[in-house]
Amino acid sequence: MGTALKKGIRLSGSCLFLIYLTGLVYFLFFAESYGRGLEGAVYSYNLLPFREIRRYLTFREILGMRSVILNLAGNILGFVPFGALVPLLARGMRRMWKTGLLGLEVSALVEVSQLLFHAGSCDVDDVILNTAGALLGYAVFRLASTLYYRRQSFRGPARA
Repeated sequence: MGTALKKGIRLSGSCLFLIYLTGLVYFLFFAESYGRGLEGAVYSYNLLPFREIRRYLTFREILGMRSVILNLAGNILGFVPFGALVPLLARGMRRMWKTGLLGLEVSALVEVSQLLFHAGSCDVDDVILNTAGALLGYAVFRLASTLYYRRQSFRGPARA
């Protein structure tokens, strides 16, 4: 891959990552339509793994499918870009376990911050779902990398 192309991909990835992080911070801490905001926040936490996931699945008719999808799929999909962009931007993060561990750490930091600042709720299930999202994002990165390099190998050597 040419140097100019690598720089372009890295710059584009950096810009996307910055936009992603800005949006993530907004939705996790300030989006009032999702029960966020520092004003009048509810102080709650869940430290039992799979408790809220089970509750959402068991009472999906009562809670409504929109609520279930926003909570479960939203927590997973919210960290897919993280898992896809981190290995793209940081060469040292191109191992699944490293990206997954960093996703877990960032998610845990977010959840503890939500608890301390009373912005949302601290939920171990969110950490589980966010980490799954980061791992799914890593799989997207790996698939895109594999497809890209396969395509390059079919083209043959570069011509001068």
